[in-house]
Amino acid sequence: MRPMRLDMAGFTVFREETSVDFTDADFFALVGPTGSGKSTVLDAICFALYGTVPRWGGARGLANALAPSSAEARVRLVFESAGDRYVATRVVRRDGRGTVKTANAGLQLMPPGFDVTKLDTGLSPEDLGEVLAGTPAEMEAAVLEAVGLPYEQFTSCVVLPQGQFADFLHAKPATRQQILVNLLGLGVYEEVQKRATERAGKAEARLEEVARMLGGLTDVDDTALAEAESAVTRAHELAGAVAEAVPERDRARTAARDAHAALAALDADLTVLDGVRAPGGVAEVARAVAAARTGADQAAKAVALAEEREEKLRGELAGAGDESALRLLLKAHADRDRLAGEAAVVAATVAGAETEHEAAVAALAGARAAAERAGTELEAAFRAHEDAKATDQAVALRAQLADGACCPVCEQVVPRVPTVPAGSAVARAVAAGKAARAASDAATRRMQECDTVARDRERVLLRARAQHDQLRGRLAEVDEQLAGAATAEALRHELAEHARLRAALDEAAGAVRAGRDAARHARGAVEAAEEGLRTAWREFDRVRDGLARFGPPSADRDDLAAAWAGLAGWTGEEADRRRTDRPGLVTAVTAAEVAAGAVEERIAGLFASAGLPPDDDPVRAATIAVERAEAAHRRLVERREQAAELREQRAGHEREARVARALAGHLRANNFERWLLAEALDVLVDGASRILRELSGGQYDLVHDKGEFFVVDHHDAGLRRGVRTLSGGETFQASLALALALSEQLAGLSTTAASLESIVLDEGFGTLDAATLDTVAATLESLAARGDRMVGVVTHVPALAERIPVRFEVRKDARSARVERMGL
Repeated sequence: MRPMRLDMAGFTVFREETSVDFTDADFFALVGPTGSGKSTVLDAICFALYGTVPRWGGARGLANALAPSSAEARVRLVFESAGDRYVATRVVRRDGRGTVKTANAGLQLMPPGFDVTKLDTGLSPEDLGEVLAGTPAEMEAAVLEAVGLPYEQFTSCVVLPQGQFADFLHAKPATRQQILVNLLGLGVYEEVQKRATERAGKAEARLEEVARMLGGLTDVDDTALAEAESAVTRAHELAGAVAEAVPERDRARTAARDAHAALAALDADLTVLDGVRAPGGVAEVARAVAAARTGADQAAKAVALAEEREEKLRGELAGAGDESALRLLLKAHADRDRLAGEAAVVAATVAGAETEHEAAVAALAGARAAAERAGTELEAAFRAHEDAKATDQAVALRAQLADGACCPVCEQVVPRVPTVPAGSAVARAVAAGKAARAASDAATRRMQECDTVARDRERVLLRARAQHDQLRGRLAEVDEQLAGAATAEALRHELAEHARLRAALDEAAGAVRAGRDAARHARGAVEAAEEGLRTAWREFDRVRDGLARFGPPSADRDDLAAAWAGLAGWTGEEADRRRTDRPGLVTAVTAAEVAAGAVEERIAGLFASAGLPPDDDPVRAATIAVERAEAAHRRLVERREQAAELREQRAGHEREARVARALAGHLRANNFERWLLAEALDVLVDGASRILRELSGGQYDLVHDKGEFFVVDHHDAGLRRGVRTLSGGETFQASLALALALSEQLAGLSTTAASLESIVLDEGFGTLDAATLDTVAATLESLAARGDRMVGVVTHVPALAERIPVRFEVRKDARSARVERMGL
């Protein structure tokens, strides 16, 4: 796996959008102050691929992906692996309840030659290539397929995180063995052992099935084959004999059928001829037709007489005048008498209404005069009240005066003040005014009542006069209508004559309808009688047509009874003549049946000799016997072939089971895997020892014994020391040597298709002295110069960074961290 480009936004310290372009960065360093975010770049690479980071402590640390106060983090990694280019994307969001979840994860295979710089042009996800994974659950298998390494191997061989550098050096033998098993993919041999065991079990199961099937294939020896071939021969012989006998049997059966048919035809002819009889009542049918025709003629004459009388009465009624006009005149006489009586009553009403109206007018005039007098008295009371008020005012002034004083009104000296009268003149005037107003109101109400009565009497009078005028007008109209008309008595006499003529006409019309009904019934009787005669002739024709093949004589169409008598006599003679032929036909039938029975007995004997039951269709039965014999022979041959094939299969399954069991036995108890691990560890320690000698200036070699690592100190007479006794710098040198050796040797030792195209070291190089640091730098330069992988380091040591051609400087401010490419 070789990173090409990394895009981050909202990821830990990289709050703002940040891109790192690794194109052509075969040997690079991530530099910057402590805490600036150098290791976070490697975390983003791990997170984009595997969804977790070593220093987060697993999936529970997912919230660490979010930058402070950010609700979303996005990471996108473009990388190459085994010649293909991929893009991995992960998005983490915090929901409203504060829960942090992976909102989106995907892996896409980019088109060949895709230009990474196009990612800055706002391409949609669909433009990035084929989707290999679209959910977090699908990412694990897709990334393993693309990179070739699971998460644990990736962080041990490609990206070596800070703090885990010496894990492999200090691991227990069992733990180190399991790491190597995972890294080298040696678990495949355990899988091979399991599959070999399964294959042996399946082969043994198939062997048992084949043995069971062979046990069921009995009676397939040569004797059984000879018996089957003999049965086929006998069946063919039976079919040949039956084929010869069947035509003879068919001819005998045909002769018997023909004889039976001739006898049956003769018997049928006799049945037909003997069944001809004249139906009863043939003579009565003709007499019924004649009687019905006579009745129909008489009914027609009666209808004609009734219609003649009806027409005569209709003429008399038309000459008697218009009955409606007579009734109108008679009604006018009655209306005149009624109107004259009503007019007399209304005239009396008019006279009474006039009298009452005149009385009401006189009463209204008196009430108006009384009201006028009351009004005059009320005005006098008003004037007296005004005078009383003036008098009371003068009296009030008088009470203030003294004899010889000046009057305030006339400004003259009053020699003597008059005596003040007792009581108030205004009170007396008010009492008189109230009495005058009460009298005036009473007179006004009386006048209004009289006016209302007068108006009512006037309306009654007007209505009575209008009604009287209306009656007089209608009476004049009736008199005009009756001018020159007959009297009421004469009109009643004419209407009575009209009624008599109409009753006679109704009676005549009833007689016409009754006569017509009788004539219709008579015609129906004629049609029924004639239909009966026609039916009788149709029956005669049907019977005669049924005898057409015998050639019956012609019939007299005018006499039905004579026709039937002639036909019955002829059929009797014809039947007697045909009965003389019947004995010879009976003898022929018997002889034909005997011949057919003999042939059938011979065919039955053939089937009995073959051991088969008789059949109505011997040819079909013989054919079936041949087919069954041949089918039995074919099945026997097939079973013999199947048995031979199963015996071959049994031998093959036995060989397969033996081989699979042997392979499973060789791989059992991890013997082969243990040997491979020992070999791999030897190769790994040899490579690491060579690198460690270079890093330590020839002081140390690395060896192993029973899974434990030791160093041989050549500066101390070749003393062997445990790796846990090394100082911090020495531990770093040994760990780095193992890491580089593991990275170099894994491709040759692994059984997987892991693509180890890069290695990135994140460890504190500041613990090294200048000479060792120079050796480490030279080792890294040599590793990068080979050109088979990308080499990257994370450091804040200037002496090491200056020797690396490409540097990515990481800076951090209060807002966000940033990455800037320096060097080539």
